Amino acid sequence: MLKENIDDLMGFVVVAREGSFTRAAAQIGVSQSALSHSVKALEDRLGVRLLNRTTRKVVPTEAGERIMKRMAPHFVELEDELASIVELRDTPAGQFRITTTDYAAETVLWPRLRPLLRKNPDISVELITDYALTDIIGEKIDAGVRLGEQVSEGMIAVKIGPDFRMVAVGAPSYFRKHGVPETPQDLTRHRCINLRLSTPGGLYAWEFEQDGRELRVRVEGQVTFNTIYPCVQAAVEGFGIAYVPESMTAAHVKSGRLQTVLEEWSPPFPGYFLYYPHRRQSSPAFSLIVDALRHRE
Repeated sequence: MLKENIDDLMGFVVVAREGSFTRAAAQIGVSQSALSHSVKALEDRLGVRLLNRTTRKVVPTEAGERIMKRMAPHFVELEDELASIVELRDTPAGQFRITTTDYAAETVLWPRLRPLLRKNPDISVELITDYALTDIIGEKIDAGVRLGEQVSEGMIAVKIGPDFRMVAVGAPSYFRKHGVPETPQDLTRHRCINLRLSTPGGLYAWEFEQDGRELRVRVEGQVTFNTIYPCVQAAVEGFGIAYVPESMTAAHVKSGRLQTVLEEWSPPFPGYFLYYPHRRQSSPAFSLIVDALRHRE
């Protein structure tokens, strides 16, 4: 009975966390029908419904929420402990998932992880590119990479990139036709290239600062992207003003394809940090990853 309950409970936890039998079955490595039967058997033994099923989603009932609150954390702890035992081998080993933005993955993470992974073939890393502020504990992700001011409280944070700044740029042809904005507020009268975030609030509000005065400007334009790289290309092609990391524009500005505006409103700020919960400290393989990513002046 104990083994049945544990197996079925673990299946239920994954379904509840993923909100889907399909995704949960793929993660566990069983068929969807087998997983559904397992959860139904658990509900029958307990005599209560644990999940409310609809055609679009699966959500825990009150009883299911109680299990998630009291028991799911113990399963996470068990998995972490087993992983740490595996990592006691002479050769560092482990599988790690890191959520990051595409820009940070390309400019910071991959250049430093590449040599580490070549030297340590038993360490595996999955980079998940996402602009949302992911709940890394709830999503069972080992670490996240975000700008300094976006790091959640209670996390260990390690600086992995230099300070940098965002800049507003546009093609000279665009500014000849529409004029140059003198203040951030002027952007509301321009065509701007928007960035859509996968978080509540939708479009990214451009953030500016001068002499301690902070401004957030919501802009409008003809095109919107959900990743940063197309924003630069659209600006080069004259579709409007983009607000992007300065390093992405340097070559275009030097060649004259782009022109920077509102520079006095774009001071540098803390760059990217790797953040993770305290329990991750015990892993030798993860420590190698942290050390490889750590920013050194």
